[in-house]
Amino acid sequence: QVDPKDYTFSGLKDETVGRLPGKVAGQQFVIQDCENCSIYIFDHSATITIDDCVNCQIFLGPIKGSVFFRNCKDCKCVVACQQFRTRDCRKLEVFLCCATQPIIESSTGMKFGCFQYYYPELALQFKDAGLSIFNNTWSNIHDFTPVSGENNWGLLPENAVVPDYVPLPSSEELKAVRISTDATKSIIPVTRGRRQKSSDESCLAVFFAGDYTTANARKLIDEMTGKGFQLVQTKEVSMQAEDAHRVFQQCASEFIPLLEKGPVVALEFNGDGAVERCQSTVNDVFSGTKVFVSKSKASASQDVDNFYNFADMQMGM
Repeated sequence: QVDPKDYTFSGLKDETVGRLPGKVAGQQFVIQDCENCSIYIFDHSATITIDDCVNCQIFLGPIKGSVFFRNCKDCKCVVACQQFRTRDCRKLEVFLCCATQPIIESSTGMKFGCFQYYYPELALQFKDAGLSIFNNTWSNIHDFTPVSGENNWGLLPENAVVPDYVPLPSSEELKAVRISTDATKSIIPVTRGRRQKSSDESCLAVFFAGDYTTANARKLIDEMTGKGFQLVQTKEVSMQAEDAHRVFQQCASEFIPLLEKGPVVALEFNGDGAVERCQSTVNDVFSGTKVFVSKSKASASQDVDNFYNFADMQMGM
């Protein structure tokens, strides 16, 4: 028998509270009427609603469905979810991983950055919540109630780091969670999203399903970002043969047999020389693995557009 009290934080003031890994286990959670609190949900949940909270710092582990902030103000959050919504909120600063387009409504002073967080249980919690670490549209915000001449939302500074917003928990119980907020360790690859690109050269790399797809994609990200290239966006999505023709054009036939094994993981890198560096890295590091990489600077931006237009349609963006 589930006791709702175990899945509710209500009416708290000046407290640090949370749930350890394994303690929420896919239930829904409610946070309401809290003030000056630090709240940490180190587990996966079904849905979370956050109502009437003021000046709180909140960490929410992977949410299978939606997180809905209503009538909250001056809160700083780290959130991973399938759907993100706010209504009647003021001044929320959110490091976000969201599988679909985040929606704000009747909300002002909203700021968004890319989710960056790690603790050992987090990867499995993403799986349990049915979320891919590669599907994150954190910067693609839809404002349901725009006001002409005003912007209700923006992006956090590029150098924003999580501990300046949501510090590590101070309570003895929650200190047991082995957290890292180092962006290079983040379970979610940190992407530039809609920020201005530094170069007019991008490159598309696509890994096909297999035992090491995630590890390979992460390895290429580390290699490329280590050389100063920027990871713009990532995506994990299933493809059919006709999609392959649209995206991979003349070399589609060599990749079509690989599509039956499962979804592909696509990465867009940006920077002068990205195509050449990506090709040489793939040849050196992944010699036994079939990877699609843009052939030339000239075709690369088309590759990126072809793939992400297809992926957005596929995911109903």
